[in-house]
Amino acid sequence: MSASPSLLPHSVIVTRLRAAGCVFAEDEAQLLISTARTPDDLATMVDRRVDGLPLEHVLGWAEFCGLRIMMDPGVFVPRRRTEFLVGRAAVLAPPRAVVVDLCCGSGALGAALAAALDRVELYAADIDPAAVRCARRNVAAAGGQVYEGDLYEPLPAALRGRVDVLLANVPYVPTEEIELLPAEARIHEARVALDGGSDGLDVLRRVTAAASRWLTPGGSLLFETSERQAPHAVETVARSGLIPRVVTSDELYATVVIATRPSTKP
Repeated sequence: MSASPSLLPHSVIVTRLRAAGCVFAEDEAQLLISTARTPDDLATMVDRRVDGLPLEHVLGWAEFCGLRIMMDPGVFVPRRRTEFLVGRAAVLAPPRAVVVDLCCGSGALGAALAAALDRVELYAADIDPAAVRCARRNVAAAGGQVYEGDLYEPLPAALRGRVDVLLANVPYVPTEEIELLPAEARIHEARVALDGGSDGLDVLRRVTAAASRWLTPGGSLLFETSERQAPHAVETVARSGLIPRVVTSDELYATVVIATRPSTKP
């Protein structure tokens, strides 16, 4: 049963959302109404949104690359700009690609890439138990497996040297800038998914240092960074023996570094 607008009219919801600072109040109101199963559900969802909970956590899903990604409280919400990273990965992936999604959060990147390709062998990992539980729901359709642990640590050893596409949506916000983030992220998303250390590149350094041991020759690591951090990220990639290149999307305000393991083939 859908919520009855007569019990909580669209205009009332919009007014409350606007007062709470929601920029796209009309669109959000429609999403809440269409998602709620009962009038009571709708009232509760509106209250949670007005209290500052991210819309995706209130709805229980996020739209990403045309998919409905299931979301749980506290789990990092996939950003629309990261669709650019998935698109670049899809171009690079060979047939029947072996894909690993590190720092997977909800598993959105791996699930979206699997949906864009014909067949993939998909693995994902995250250190946050809540994220792992959420990701397992989202990668199930692709037959993927999700592991709990620190970066590469929980992955099957048999994957070493076999990975065609390594997605790593690493946290890259410098620690001292966490407090500058919008409250939706700062308060309601796990800090481990945001905090990249003093310069924002701590996790990235660890990922790139070991990437060549997991990538197949010619395979690529893709990660997002800020425009300001990109030159330092490129240096980090080069020091790890990978070949870096930077691609950008002005439309999505996205900066992605592609780091390729040199091919051993003549």
